[in-house]
Amino acid sequence: MATKKSDRSGERSSVSALRSGKSSSSASGSGVSAWENIKAVLVTVAIFLAIRTFLIEAYRIPSGSMIPTLLVGDWLFVNKLAYGPHVPFTSINLPGYDEPARGDVVVFVSPNQVDQPEDPNPTLVKRLVAVAGDTIWMRGGLLYVNNMAQRQGFGAQQNPRGDGGFSHPLFTWQHQFEVRGTPGGDPPASPTLDDWGPLVVPAGHLFMLGDNRYDSKDGRYWGMVPRENVRGRPVFVYYSYNADQSERPLPFLTDIRWGRIGDVIR
Repeated sequence: MATKKSDRSGERSSVSALRSGKSSSSASGSGVSAWENIKAVLVTVAIFLAIRTFLIEAYRIPSGSMIPTLLVGDWLFVNKLAYGPHVPFTSINLPGYDEPARGDVVVFVSPNQVDQPEDPNPTLVKRLVAVAGDTIWMRGGLLYVNNMAQRQGFGAQQNPRGDGGFSHPLFTWQHQFEVRGTPGGDPPASPTLDDWGPLVVPAGHLFMLGDNRYDSKDGRYWGMVPRENVRGRPVFVYYSYNADQSERPLPFLTDIRWGRIGDVIR
């Protein structure tokens, strides 16, 4: 009889605990619930990082080197899968479904820029104007690729012209790629913004220029871009505001360029 009494007493205690919400499993249940929440957050973060690393990433335009194609204050979605995503913290590039082609706007990691040791390899966006094996030169500000003049579109031609005779010590890298005996004539002794080459783009490399030729620190300064430095192809503008000339307070909210949102980048 003592055993039965003890059992009934235990049952009453259990029922009492259940009614008061203090069951023996409540602590473990709350622990499981917390772990499920943590797992949900971790999975969400992992999916976000995977999308950002291998599929698509946002990119902000900080300078006017690609005007009128891209404006200061444009925010772009960049397709990282097209040319092959880069595995972070490694030198590995996965295969893409396309290859960079002349005329593409490309996001890439800059070759080493010796004049800015604080940030020698920034991520840039420029236009790809020549691929491996191409012979390129510029005369009077007009670019030639394989003896074919590459005239810029009307919008780019409206950009202000600068001093085409400007030369810089950084241009001397060009000498190692110069060639003679081409329709472009002999390379100038001192390359300038408007007159340089002919150069041959080596295997595994690309040559980039900004659309705003007189306000662009581009391949003329830091040279050829290794193919493995390519990070993606901009797709469209998803947000834009007047970031450099606005007189309004909080321009990112009050001076939005509504007409540019959704523009496909060409």
